[in-house]
Amino acid sequence: MRIAIVSDAWRPQINGVVRTIETIVKLLQAEGHDVEVFGPDRFRTLPCPTYPEIRLSLFPAARLDHMLKLFAPDAIHLVTEGPLGWAARAFCRRRGLPFTTAYHTRFPEYVRARIRLPLSWSYAFVRRFHTPSAAVLVVAQSIREELAARGFRNLVPWSRGVDIAAFHPRPRDDHPGDARPIWLYAGRLAIEKNIKSFLDLALPGTKWVVGGGPQRRELQRRYKDARFFGSVDTEELSYRYSQADCFVFPSRTDTFGLVMVEALASGVPVAGYPVPGPLDVVTVPDVGAVDADLRTACLEAIKGDRERCRAHAESFTWAECARQFRDTLRQIPRGAWQPLKHRVTPNAAT
Repeated sequence: MRIAIVSDAWRPQINGVVRTIETIVKLLQAEGHDVEVFGPDRFRTLPCPTYPEIRLSLFPAARLDHMLKLFAPDAIHLVTEGPLGWAARAFCRRRGLPFTTAYHTRFPEYVRARIRLPLSWSYAFVRRFHTPSAAVLVVAQSIREELAARGFRNLVPWSRGVDIAAFHPRPRDDHPGDARPIWLYAGRLAIEKNIKSFLDLALPGTKWVVGGGPQRRELQRRYKDARFFGSVDTEELSYRYSQADCFVFPSRTDTFGLVMVEALASGVPVAGYPVPGPLDVVTVPDVGAVDADLRTACLEAIKGDRERCRAHAESFTWAECARQFRDTLRQIPRGAWQPLKHRVTPNAAT
């Protein structure tokens, strides 16, 4: 099967959405499928307002139309509700082609955190994007229930996995100057991640922060007692996970939070608020804690059992994630690309 995945989130971005797509693509290709990702790297872009690390494709419709026609996919999946996602949606609607979508990000909450736009307006925008979709993949049961209550249709479960070979427990080293316990946050440093709630906590030991984003300079300037490591590669990230005593996930707006599962795979318990994401990950005893008081959750979570954390993480498999994705795709009728004599993989450099 030839599968076109259209996403506004793609390399060189580093986040859970990109890691999910990369992993799914590798697994599907290993099964023999021909998969192409149509991301911002193939288009002219401009920086996203308030978040310059994210590049938004500039007027991509005509070029994307041409590329999709050349590739002539058997199935089309739209990852994001950005310029590329809307352009691909319009392409499919004009030609009567079925497509699937995914709800990766609580976009309305992110927008409200930045510009205070009413949630009802943003949800109307996002709901309109997903309404024609044959299936909307949603990772968390709690999010599916919330979206259903807001009028979304065709919602289907989509699990997540973890690379248990890359993320695993290791002996804990001495870190001179960093008193234990070590409390770790890893992820984007952006306002919607609510990182200040973690850094403001009165906790014993040391706070580590791994990741980059628009808030990094502000947070480093304000919180001198925390250690900031910036963006790191997978090996360094795995090491930082394994050295922590507790992973703190302060976000209230995520749909899941892949970093929590990576921490668990490293033998590290998780603390968070009782909201979608933590509620969908911390589902068994001794792997973490959720509480409306984040400090209480931290002090309870740190009592978790490393072996149970690892065992729980192993229940999240990328193989199942890829299977659900593949089985949800909708076949495009063979005659849809009949005018094209040959199918070709578009060259991003041309």
